[in-house]
Amino acid sequence: MNTLFNIFQDILNLGPAVMLPIIMLILGLIFRMKFGDALKTGLLVGIGFQGLSLAIDLLMSSINPAIEYYSEIGEGFTTVDVGWAAVGAASWGVPFSAIAVLLIVGANILLVVTGLTKVINVDLWNFIHFLIPGALAYALFDSFWLGLAITVGLAVITLFIAEKAAPYWQKYFGVEGTTVTTLSFLTFAWPVGILGNKIIDLIPGLRDFDLNMEKIEEKIGFFSDPAVIGLIIGSLIGVITKQDWQTVLTMGTGIAAALVLLPRMVSIMMEGLSSISDAARSFMGRFTKDGETLVGMDIALGVGDRASNTTYLLLIPISIGLAFIIPGMTYLPVGLLTNIIYMIPLIAMASKGNLLRTFIIGLVFTTIVMIGADIFAPEATEMMTGAGIEVDGLVTDSLFGNSIPNIIISLFSRLLGFS
Repeated sequence: MNTLFNIFQDILNLGPAVMLPIIMLILGLIFRMKFGDALKTGLLVGIGFQGLSLAIDLLMSSINPAIEYYSEIGEGFTTVDVGWAAVGAASWGVPFSAIAVLLIVGANILLVVTGLTKVINVDLWNFIHFLIPGALAYALFDSFWLGLAITVGLAVITLFIAEKAAPYWQKYFGVEGTTVTTLSFLTFAWPVGILGNKIIDLIPGLRDFDLNMEKIEEKIGFFSDPAVIGLIIGSLIGVITKQDWQTVLTMGTGIAAALVLLPRMVSIMMEGLSSISDAARSFMGRFTKDGETLVGMDIALGVGDRASNTTYLLLIPISIGLAFIIPGMTYLPVGLLTNIIYMIPLIAMASKGNLLRTFIIGLVFTTIVMIGADIFAPEATEMMTGAGIEVDGLVTDSLFGNSIPNIIISLFSRLLGFS
């Protein structure tokens, strides 16, 4: 089993830029595409994803001086925000991870072949959204089988939720033939976005305030351009965090560049995905009534959205301020700052691009996530130690505040006296 685990880890370590072209090539050949067309499709998807990753890295590195500034002023906090990458890596250390992956892939194939779902989840790297709750259950209840069952069960449930989300996802983001399979955001951010909009619809005045990016562009012209928004907000963040003038300009131009590049990288990915989607529809037409097949993708495919990115930039300093305002907070959410960019797209989708609604609901959701991550820090720490990671004191991550499965498992553990 260790050999199988090591093989899968080696495959994952190649990264999406290498593996996505291979996966798409294989899918293309299965869907009867010509080899050359399938190879080109795979390369376009891989190149687009690599470009998307580089643009996100540029955005994060441009914001990093602000994160470092906030880290220094947060020395009085007792719980460490280790970030989603550390928690995700730890989840692969549980003894059932390799078996879970095989069962997840096998179940997905079986469900597609039998026509029970249209979703083919190729987002292997976000299997951590299934593994983390499984690892949490394994650590809290000391049960191999419970951890395995939760991991595989969540992967299967995600396919059906993703299928329901597909029409909204495709309409808002314009990514035909795909859906989002990132569990945490599907099961929390999206429902919160829907509920938040229903509440706003009950508030006179606010419900009629339609502030979308197109209307902003009509009113203020070039100031609504992503590059200009990035330059202004990035520079303001630099000033707020007391950076020198060179760093302020570097942050502004870096964020501006990232906001321009993100949607363009998504469009490159879509060149490839549209081809694979057409081939899949033609092939699956032999087995299903409508022949529709949905490629399950990372939430990152939605980060090129202008309303999402504008909201994200506005929430960076506000999130840090909340840590000092919310009573009893024990951690400074510096790791959360790199995760908010993924929390907002489905809220923007539920808000149909209304910037004011996206911001209001995004602010409320971010507050909920921060409080949840703080409350469930003991469970997060147990999960890390249960996966074989030594930690000093309490640790947490936003995934313990924005993942419904993690919250439910932690609550049951407390109710039953396991933690």
